[in-house]
Amino acid sequence: MAIQTRNVGAFPANPIGLGCMSLSFGYGPASSSQHIKSVIELAVDLGVNFLDTAAVYGDGHNETELGKAIAPYRSQVAICTKGGMTATYNEKGRQRKIDSRPEVIRSNCEDSLKRLGVDVIDLYYLHRWDKVTPIEDVAGAMADLITAGKIKGYGLSEVSATTLRQAHNTHPVTAIQSEYSLWTRNPEIAVLPSCEELDITLVAFSPFGRGFLAYGSPDPSEFEEKDLRRVMPRFQAPYYEKNLLLRNQLKDLTEAAGLTNAQLLLAWVLQQSPSVVTIPGTTRLEHLSENMKTQSLNVSNQVLEEASRLINQHTVAGERYDSVATGQVGTERFQDQL
Repeated sequence: MAIQTRNVGAFPANPIGLGCMSLSFGYGPASSSQHIKSVIELAVDLGVNFLDTAAVYGDGHNETELGKAIAPYRSQVAICTKGGMTATYNEKGRQRKIDSRPEVIRSNCEDSLKRLGVDVIDLYYLHRWDKVTPIEDVAGAMADLITAGKIKGYGLSEVSATTLRQAHNTHPVTAIQSEYSLWTRNPEIAVLPSCEELDITLVAFSPFGRGFLAYGSPDPSEFEEKDLRRVMPRFQAPYYEKNLLLRNQLKDLTEAAGLTNAQLLLAWVLQQSPSVVTIPGTTRLEHLSENMKTQSLNVSNQVLEEASRLINQHTVAGERYDSVATGQVGTERFQDQL
């Protein structure tokens, strides 16, 4: 499949971008500054020009390191980051705090600009909506940041189609970021059709199912203490064992087609709509190279359809989040009604 650029707002993005979270946070210890620099250098060399981070990733570490690594290439890439979510620490450990008030959004944006070392952020998201602050107030705060030249466009993350439309009616939304992959299909209910109607980009994160479907993952008992997947139902018994069978069947399909799992997964998500771009994350240079080779591959519709029949919302075992996290983003079934 010859992949052409897809506009995110006015920016012509390579539809395979780079999610930077895992370089600092999420699945293991933070990478060194030198390694992050190497990953970014290779990514740009391979044509990546759409880079995604967030203030909460490593409590600012990810933005700081990305800013340093991207400095020589600033004119070539779009930098996307997120605010409205911070981490607090107490006797229970690290806890996420979600706050969507306009003054918080403005303050978070200023902090991100400083850490990234840039004058303007290309795409600035509300990381999560607190469901207390009117979404119209969020959109108004983002519009003010655009007028002030602090950001070029704004986005929302993990909100319903109804909320997306409400924000868009106040000030046009550039993009919405949602988990979307073979094993997480809820954007198809209403969010993706809304994006196509309103000319909003759907930025699909975790196209590999938290790495599980593409490269595998350690046995859940071997996850590091701070690995986010430790509390995700799909990585716990009895669901893990059932999902492992699906991954093995997917591998049989990809090997027969002369592909890797990662390449098929990327081809599938991009084939769903021209409104979609995706941001696979990796800390490994060989995986980055493998991912970007997808651009030059011809993946047949037959193979994509077979993958879709094999892994979908009806065949995957377990919800994607535990009950606490689900309360912050909406349930699988009812997300688009919240």
